[in-house]
Amino acid sequence: MAPAIRLRSVEHRFASGLQALARIDLEVGEGEFTTLLGPSGCGKSTLLRIIAGLLSATAGSVETTAGSGNIAYVFQHATLMPWATVQDNVALPFALLGQNMDKARVQEVLRHVGLGEFSQALPRELSGGMQMRVSIARALVTRPRLLLMDEPFAALDELTRHRLDSDLHALWQRERLTVLFVTHSVHEAVFLSQRVLVMSPRPGRITGEASIDGAAVRDAEFRLGDTFLSHARTLSRQLAHAESGVSE
Repeated sequence: MAPAIRLRSVEHRFASGLQALARIDLEVGEGEFTTLLGPSGCGKSTLLRIIAGLLSATAGSVETTAGSGNIAYVFQHATLMPWATVQDNVALPFALLGQNMDKARVQEVLRHVGLGEFSQALPRELSGGMQMRVSIARALVTRPRLLLMDEPFAALDELTRHRLDSDLHALWQRERLTVLFVTHSVHEAVFLSQRVLVMSPRPGRITGEASIDGAAVRDAEFRLGDTFLSHARTLSRQLAHAESGVSE
């Protein structure tokens, strides 16, 4: 599997002198769903921004096979334009690229995220989960090859989060995307991922890894199965070791 992302000895130090990341080596294969798992403040979001080109590494090299126009980023909050319709929010990337709106493509991605009937709604008329679906549709509208997601469901209630996790996994399979997902939830990481990378507290390092086997379809039954629980226990132990400064 060819790497979609390759990082070598990546470090980042803020202007204040605070070191956020220390010697990150990472490869993510084309079409892979990989999750960065770690406690708040461990540098997960900083690493994602470096990969997206929103922030520069202070050391090391960053390579992606997707050009900048083929990388989409979903933030922790939906960040929708409150005065614009759902359709216009989803079509924003076309305007930023200097292109005319492709209404057929906008409607297609809205159907894929379950919002086909809400194209003329305003953000204030939508629930938090629906607003995040709009944000995901906006990220997908230009057919990116690489999707970077920074704890997009963290602020949602558990039921909504579970539903969106299921929808995202199905979307990844259908669109054949490469996804790098950030979370501090062990259960979310196990449910979504093919591979989970555990990060230590600041300065962030990758201290553990797990490949998630099990059913191709991730559903409520998978959440209750022995495979899910076994992986959750393993990753919880790896997180505890990372926080104590000991790697497995």
